[in-house]
Amino acid sequence: MTTSEPSATPLAGQAASANRAWWDSDAERYHADHAAYLDGFHWCPEMLAESDARLLGDVTGLEVLELGCGSAPCSSWLARDGVGFVTGFDISREMLRRADGRVPLTQADAQALPYRDASFDVVFSVFGALPFVPDVTAVLVDVARVLRPGGRLVFAVNHPIRWIFPDDPEAFEAQISYFEREYVERDDDGTVTYTEFHRTFGDWVRALDDAGFHLRDLVEPEWPDQLTENWGQWSPQRGRIFPGSAIFLTEKR
Repeated sequence: MTTSEPSATPLAGQAASANRAWWDSDAERYHADHAAYLDGFHWCPEMLAESDARLLGDVTGLEVLELGCGSAPCSSWLARDGVGFVTGFDISREMLRRADGRVPLTQADAQALPYRDASFDVVFSVFGALPFVPDVTAVLVDVARVLRPGGRLVFAVNHPIRWIFPDDPEAFEAQISYFEREYVERDDDGTVTYTEFHRTFGDWVRALDDAGFHLRDLVEPEWPDQLTENWGQWSPQRGRIFPGSAIFLTEKR
């Protein structure tokens, strides 16, 4: 039996251990359920493709890091698209094991990046790592450390407004406080088994500013008319009414 509750922030180690085990156990189902999404570089369940949006800008000849890459379909697509160099990391060995081997990958925790200062021109993340760490400002500070001056950070996360609705693609009644910032699941012994952390728009703006990033743009993808399938709690019905994803485009100051 599993219980879920909003509670005090777990220690960084507890969050890392819980989410490593969660994604290891969920990797097979995740890939089976989202094959089309994982076939290329899509920023969000709205299926916004980097080949169309080019949110990373021109990465020709640049060195790029993917934060929380999973099985690295986005990095793999970049490698085929002509990026100078791309690598990624993820906390889950089972997710990494499903990568196609096109790019070098590392098993690591976003809370302790294993890279030298000023190693990359671009860092990006597609729903990876940032929603699952208790102290996102500390992670963003470390991201700024591994970026060169003027480097770009682009990342997609759950749209903050989505937090107030339950994880049900047919639910339209707000049930969760926008100001409740944590979700924690524990087993019968009290061990943390899953964590997710919500940030309001204000939280994201302050965290980015504190870490030394300039927010250049914020993309809120609309649900495309031709997309009729649900993606977890994302659905055409919800997507026509409120955004499910937010993509932050930033530069290191």
